[in-house]
Amino acid sequence: MAADPGHGENQATLASVDAESAEWLRTLGGAGAEREAALERLHAILLRVAGNEVRRRAPRLRLSGPELDDVAHHAATDALLAVTAKLGQFRGESRFTTWVYKFAVLEVSAKLGRHFWREPGVPLEGEDWERLPDRFGFDPAERLEWHDLLAALRRAVDEELTERQRRVFVAIVLKGVPADALAVELGTNRNAVYKMMFDARRKLRAALVARGYLDIGTSRRS
Repeated sequence: MAADPGHGENQATLASVDAESAEWLRTLGGAGAEREAALERLHAILLRVAGNEVRRRAPRLRLSGPELDDVAHHAATDALLAVTAKLGQFRGESRFTTWVYKFAVLEVSAKLGRHFWREPGVPLEGEDWERLPDRFGFDPAERLEWHDLLAALRRAVDEELTERQRRVFVAIVLKGVPADALAVELGTNRNAVYKMMFDARRKLRAALVARGYLDIGTSRRS
């Protein structure tokens, strides 16, 4: 009988990882009561990770109480399904428990993003640029001085950014949409949103420096 390629690959992986990770792979890849017990232990780990991640991000989404726990439980359950479906992708480059953390974090991001759009409380139409100084905590006198810079910034947003960068900038800076929620809306991931925001800020700093609204030293420190 020909050897099962998947089985051979799993044996090679077991031989190359630390003892604890190998035990996780063995029990999760097995059957019966031993596998069920391993699944329960893994779910408890994922729930702890998901709970911590939800609590860390919850204040920005005004999430608390039973809703917070519900998001964490759903994220942990879906992460468990993802981990068991992708056991063959574990290569032992980190401990198994470290590897599974990313599944819980990714599920939390997706769940929080979808939760935000159920009741966003954020107008999706229009752009209230006049509120931008308030978001940065300027007092009335500073807002008057900031008026020309605000106008220059708005022109730079319109002229220098791509449509997608502009959408990210407006959503995050003007409307206060969390990155997790914006990632869901744009059909991308949190890291891609941060990358677009980083690129947008770099373009805007360069434009404001070129037009004399920021000096080069200020631009480099921002």
